[in-house]
Formats: sequence, structure tokens, C-alpha cells
Amino acid sequence: MEATVYKSEERGQKDLGWLRSAHTFSFGGYHDPNKMGFGALRVINDDYVAPGMGFGTHPHANMEIISIPLEGDIEHQDSAGNQGIISEGDIQIMSAGTGITHSEFNHSKKKPLRFFQIWVTPNKQGVEPRHEQLNLSSLVKENEFYQVISPYSFDQGLLIHQEAWFSMGQLEAGYETSYDLKHKENGVFVMVISGKASVGGKLLDDRDGIAIHRTKELKVKAVTAATLLLIEVPIN
Repeated sequence: MEATVYKSEERGQKDLGWLRSAHTFSFGGYHDPNKMGFGALRVINDDYVAPGMGFGTHPHANMEIISIPLEGDIEHQDSAGNQGIISEGDIQIMSAGTGITHSEFNHSKKKPLRFFQIWVTPNKQGVEPRHEQLNLSSLVKENEFYQVISPYSFDQGLLIHQEAWFSMGQLEAGYETSYDLKHKENGVFVMVISGKASVGGKLLDDRDGIAIHRTKELKVKAVTAATLLLIEVPIN
């Protein structure tokens, strides 16, 4: 097993006042040649958006873009005619495909918004742009990882144009479990959303991440109550 830890305090930082963003991998004005992504996983941004503020209309193409609100609601609108609210407890995926423009704003005029935006490079170029959203409440399983994104339309969770799987877990303090990779050639990136956990034998704090490959199974133990996000992706 090979593992690389990404400490929370070592992430790239952007502070525009209304926007505070922490970049696990190189993004925008933050560039580190040693942090250009992990296989098909290209971007993990941890964003804070002030009340009433947000990202104006901007374009994307040939990228799978996942948004996970952690606190507050995202107001989404795009050129495919989709508009609505992504709330805490939801997950959204947008396949930019041949090209799409969209905007994202903090829906509240009083409360801040915290969310993850994650980019995965697709295995299909030039697909028709699409948008899909899911409330996770029916999928949640205590002390067990539950799948929220899959490359198969018949499978649990949202569809992604890549041999990638996203899973989440809420573990009680002291609870130990494991994750079996779908493909042995893949790697898995784990982000501790909150709490402390031992992942692959490495102790991780709140917002720490770890990239692991050359393993078939991943051992996870919650040191405190912890919420985790697992992203399995092709490495080559």
C-alpha cells in the first residue's frame, strides 16, 4: 500500500472576503507541481461563501463536477435550463460535457455556505451536458460506508462518466470498518469531513485527506465521531 497524507493546514488558500477556499490540489492561482490531483480526481475545493454571495455565470467543458453542501444551501442555475436549491444533505453532479455555463450562489442572505466542490476527469469526451441531484437521507447507514455516486445507471447513487465511486460514512467513536475497492488498479482518496480517524494506519484530523493505492481493502477506525468521504478513482 502506498499512501500520501494531505494535511488540512497545508492546503492552498484563497481569501477574497466573500469567498474563502482551501484547495487540496492545484487550482486557479494556487499551483503546486506535486499536487496536481490523484488519478482521475482533479479538484477538491473546500469553500466558504458569505451570505448572498457566490460565483457568477462561468463555463465548463468535459468535466464531472460534484457539489456537496455541508452547511447552508447552494442556489444553482445553468444554461441547460436547470435551476434550484442544493441543500445540506443533498449531493449534485453536473456533467459539463460539450460545454455548459452555470452559476452558484449562497441562497441565504443571512447565513454562510460551506460546501465541497470536486472535479473528476471523465472517461468520455463530448457527452451531452446533464445535471442530477439526490437527497442522501434514504441512503445513510450508521457505522457503514454507503455509496452515493457510481459509473452505472442501475447502481445506487448518482451517475458519473468515469469508473469512479463516491461513498460516505458517519462513524461512532471507536468504530472500525473497512472499504473494499471495486477495481484493484484504482486508488481511493479519503477526506475527513469532521472528527478524527485512522485511515490506512494514518491518523487524520478534521479536513485532512489521504490518497491510497496499491491496496484492495482500506481499514478505517473512528478515533472520535467522524464523517468521511471516500472517492475511488482510476489512477492511470
